[in-house]
Amino acid sequence: MAALTDSQRAFLLAISPRIEPAAAQMTPAAREAMLALIDGTLASRTPAMRRQFGLFLLALRWLPFLRYLRPLDRLEGDRQDAALRWFQNHPAQVVRGGFWGVRTRVLLGYYGQPANGPSIAYTPSIDGNAVLHARARR
Repeated sequence: MAALTDSQRAFLLAISPRIEPAAAQMTPAAREAMLALIDGTLASRTPAMRRQFGLFLLALRWLPFLRYLRPLDRLEGDRQDAALRWFQNHPAQVVRGGFWGVRTRVLLGYYGQPANGPSIAYTPSIDGNAVLHARARR
């Protein structure tokens, strides 16, 4: 069973380029891979945590409506950035924590794909710690 609903998936795809600009250039296959990684991490969490994540996505989408008269995913880029900064720097820890939970999952979904790792110099060894063990023998 998928942890993300179709509307949550669409919302995450809409805001991901504001969180990680390189995500704007993703292919359809990369978008699906990103969503699969996010869904997989959520599926391993408790039902309560999945509900909290879903509720925060609703808040993230609709709270900007109070200021801009549009949900977050329907705002222009500069207004999306301003709204996301408001969540990121909010005085209430629960709001900041919720934002960082979403941000972390978007970054996981993007950089967790093997093709994107080298862009941040992340090139893990397929052999696991074999590289470390080879250095230790020298």
